[in-house]
Amino acid sequence: MAALSGALALSALAVPAAQADGQGVSIDKPSAQERFGASSARSGFAAQAAPEVSNVTVNAGKALVFGTTTVRTFEVSLTASHPSGILDAYMDLWHGSDVENVDGYLPPNEEVANCTPISETTSNCKQTITAMPGLHDDYIGELYANALAGTWHVSAYVWPNEGETYENDFFKTHKVQRLAKLTADAAPEPVNAGQTITVSGKLTRADWERGTYVGLSGQALQLQFRGTDASAYTTVKGVNSTTGGAVKTTTKATVDGHHRFSFAGISSTGKVTATGDYVGVR
Repeated sequence: MAALSGALALSALAVPAAQADGQGVSIDKPSAQERFGASSARSGFAAQAAPEVSNVTVNAGKALVFGTTTVRTFEVSLTASHPSGILDAYMDLWHGSDVENVDGYLPPNEEVANCTPISETTSNCKQTITAMPGLHDDYIGELYANALAGTWHVSAYVWPNEGETYENDFFKTHKVQRLAKLTADAAPEPVNAGQTITVSGKLTRADWERGTYVGLSGQALQLQFRGTDASAYTTVKGVNSTTGGAVKTTTKATVDGHHRFSFAGISSTGKVTATGDYVGVR
């Protein structure tokens, strides 16, 4: 959970003042100098001004998806090289237009990265980050507003044994998304061959501010079908969610099998596929 550092940016994202009073979201993102101190230019390594950094990875490259109560700890890592070797590294995720206007900040759990040398000059460095959503009576989660869902920036700092510090607050971006849920119900069942089957369901997603799931309308989904003798689903048609996230369409009964909806996700919301509903055909 986030620590208190004032109400900066909370009002802009409509966090209730009563809940923000006394508890806030820490968005005091440090610079590389604040994290590591002044760079060293001892001996001949100043010519190699800063380490070379690559392979910055968040959560094994997968989107971070949070429900209403999800507490997730994930790994961030990078590879860095410098003639003097690597002393430490730092990675975080942040949300905002620039580092002077940060409204979301996910810092590492560790004060010092776990840097494992793979040669005299190169190391793999790892840290973990923990985050949770929600506005609660006694604390505020790091993901305190729905507006924080979407694209986050990833910072990477590296400190060599000697030489200049590497600092990049825009190394890459990563998705932080709201968890989606999706249902599917096919009827009638059983049904005669050639008759119409109606498949209905509902698409909802986590509301981090209210701690519940709300309907997601106006989204493109797919109706999919898998016959009992098939190993995979195939797409039957496209369908859009309507008011309150309702999804409804029809298809012709041909053979026994499972019907389901699938949602590919959007920037703010993770992908989801409903559990298939079986219909026997007479």
